[in-house]
Amino acid sequence: MKYAHKSPAVLLLEDGTVFWGKAAGKIGTATGEICFNTGMTGYQEIFTDPSYYRQLMVMASVHIGNYGTHPEEVESEGMKIAGLICKSFSATYSRASADMSLQEYYERQNMVAISDVDTRAIVRHIRSKGAMNAIISSDNTDIESLKAELAKVPSMAGLELSSQVTTKESYYIGDENSPYRVAVLDIGVKKNILRSLVERGCYLKVFPMNSTLQEMESFEPNGFMISNGPGDPAAMPDTTKLVTEIINTGTPVFGICLGHQIIAQSQGIRTYKMHHGHRGINHPVKNLITGSSEVTSQNHGFGLVEEDVNDHADIEVTHINLNDNTIEGIKLKSKKVFSVQHHPEASPGPHDARYLFDDFIRNMKEVEVLQDS
Repeated sequence: MKYAHKSPAVLLLEDGTVFWGKAAGKIGTATGEICFNTGMTGYQEIFTDPSYYRQLMVMASVHIGNYGTHPEEVESEGMKIAGLICKSFSATYSRASADMSLQEYYERQNMVAISDVDTRAIVRHIRSKGAMNAIISSDNTDIESLKAELAKVPSMAGLELSSQVTTKESYYIGDENSPYRVAVLDIGVKKNILRSLVERGCYLKVFPMNSTLQEMESFEPNGFMISNGPGDPAAMPDTTKLVTEIINTGTPVFGICLGHQIIAQSQGIRTYKMHHGHRGINHPVKNLITGSSEVTSQNHGFGLVEEDVNDHADIEVTHINLNDNTIEGIKLKSKKVFSVQHHPEASPGPHDARYLFDDFIRNMKEVEVLQDS
């Protein structure tokens, strides 16, 4: 296979900073908000995570592509990042069970990448200056024309993106004879969230984000899952209204990442755009209920306004981030509703937070016992 690695490519940031490198993947141009992930494994899962939609991904780990791709290591039907920025993009792979090289994978999915750039310098720049829009190109290296194209890219703040990645039609997963039925509101759901529920005896119906409460309740669910997803939660008033209606039914609810933010908004909690967000598989989180610390997988650029949470009489903070003390988990005192900012399904990442799925199952079981008594 001819490899495009030797062609020149350029990365231009919104503040005018330029990095020169080499082309990888498809020859072309890509734009989006630049972000970085510190995970040293699981690149394919990261590339296919719907929460990264419209974002240019900087991989802080040096070697990308060295173990190829595998058809089971995806979190959606295709790549969701806008493009890739890395130090070393491997044209070959060593894993026997891999089905293709990352170069072929990128070409098949028309994905642009740039390699041979100083990713440490890029990460330090983002950490200092904050998340911003950027453009990568291997078919146009004229900085002035790229600046003009970059100026047209909308800011992630105020951008609703879940409608671009949600399922178009409802579908079922699992055994219909399972003891629990869970209605999943898909605002960018990862496949491993669904797998984690099915493994625990749940039969799922996954609903598009524009579904109504009546449509979701017709499934007669024992619980509701509000999924992860991309974009600014403040730009999703209709989804927030639907989640408010779901919570008011009294049925157990579990939210992850964007779902966590939407649940908070349903209770009047504001959200804000973080300086550069949390993205990686080794973020320390403290469980305030048990006192234990957990290593977690994270991917988010928005957070909850702490003042609003602390002033809310019905909300208890359950988890905090030990790096910056941002809120990582909440629960309602009056209902069996809880959510976390991190990813308990951790694909990729550690399994420290998997117990949260068991907590959700326990909530559904307790409600079922009350209804039967």
